[in-house]
Amino acid sequence: MGSTSAHTDEGLGRRDLIKRSAAIGLISVPTMGFLSACASSGGEGNGKVEKGTKSEKNPLAVNESAPLDFVLFDGGFGQQYAKDAVKIYETNYPKAKVKFTPTQKITTTLQPRFNGGNPPDLIDNSGAEQMDMGVLVGQKQLADLTPLLDAPSIDDPSKKVRDTLRPGIIEMGQFDGEPCWILNYAYTVYGVWYSQKLLDSLDAKYPETWDEMIAVCEKAKKKGIAAWTYAGKHPYYVPFSLYPMIAKVGGREVLDAIDNLEPKAWEHPAVKACFEAYYELVKKGYILKGTPGLDHIQSQTAWTEGKALFIPNGSWVENEAAKTMPADFGLAVSGPTGLDASDKMPSGTIWAAGGEPFIVPAKAANPAGGMEQLRIMLSEASSKNFTQSVKSLTALNGGTDGIELSPGLKSGVAALEKAGQNVVNPRLQDWYVALQKEKIGVAGIGELMAGRATPAETIKKIQKYADEAAQDSSIKHYKHQ
Repeated sequence: MGSTSAHTDEGLGRRDLIKRSAAIGLISVPTMGFLSACASSGGEGNGKVEKGTKSEKNPLAVNESAPLDFVLFDGGFGQQYAKDAVKIYETNYPKAKVKFTPTQKITTTLQPRFNGGNPPDLIDNSGAEQMDMGVLVGQKQLADLTPLLDAPSIDDPSKKVRDTLRPGIIEMGQFDGEPCWILNYAYTVYGVWYSQKLLDSLDAKYPETWDEMIAVCEKAKKKGIAAWTYAGKHPYYVPFSLYPMIAKVGGREVLDAIDNLEPKAWEHPAVKACFEAYYELVKKGYILKGTPGLDHIQSQTAWTEGKALFIPNGSWVENEAAKTMPADFGLAVSGPTGLDASDKMPSGTIWAAGGEPFIVPAKAANPAGGMEQLRIMLSEASSKNFTQSVKSLTALNGGTDGIELSPGLKSGVAALEKAGQNVVNPRLQDWYVALQKEKIGVAGIGELMAGRATPAETIKKIQKYADEAAQDSSIKHYKHQ
């Protein structure tokens, strides 16, 4: 996901798609010089600081007087949440001097430091200049965060940090095998977003089966309302609801096979059934007229104006569409509608995943300090502070008790609670960016939703794209473990 034509505004929750995609590890734009430097840099850095004394209060054995160097991407989430977490670190380790550097130019700022072998201790590797995660992992530039994951959580020392995280967070930080190289701090809920007020006006409930979906669509059409719209110019938004539907119908192993670029993965009956369901929306006129020509902002505006009932999107939409969303809109999100009782996964199955990736460089002088700062950020107090400040959930599974949630956040939390362990996280969007965005998204699903290709034609085309990617030796290939 990502487009140079999308999201030109910079502000809270309003990153351009390149920046948002980078924030969840989807794309990167490092210079070749940086890649070469990472591959060749052999310096030992500025020297590791000595370990501190391990204790109940200091499980990572942080050197209490060692400096901490923290570089943060200064984007849609701002700086304050990180500054507040730094203050806690400084309180806990008063002898430590913390250097806090916010920037929007991650690669420009950090390239000389990686080249010199003296990177910071903690980095929010996000934004348009995000460093390539695959290269960093492949060239052994990152520290394994397992010590952090196995450390006791701040709020409940009887639990490890790993046991306090939302589904998929650890997996998103893994590439090959068990080591976890990245900790995604924010948490996005993808699905079908709608106005509860508008749905109520139709005397309807959110549909759980496809027959119920068609009935709701017909009700809307009779009242002059389109049932669906989407970002027509960026149709890779459609998978936010389509992919979890495929998992719901056929099981999460269908999505795993697709991610693994397995032969005939797209020919699975669940894929065919879901493509045919979405094609039915097109053929019966349930898509807002002109949608294929709309960008993400235009489609969201039409939706907030009540011209369409449903839109596939992510939880950033609450801030992104805030200017046009009526106060009584009743923003809500649900997992995808399934086919029927034969679906392999239950109602409520949803796609949710981490974003805002934090890393600790392997050659950092104070890696224990970097991990401790992350442990502080994963406390309930820091998590609540983040959620209240920027209207986004964090990787901490919980941390919302006692705070007033915005309508979208409240609905997102309810959707996650309903899903339980039935949360899926397709990896195409961060393993194979070009394949997912331009080929599957635009050339495949985009043509299907515009009514210019049938489900059978679309599946054949997408499978061909996937096979080409699988056979391309210049692409690093990943598989679910």
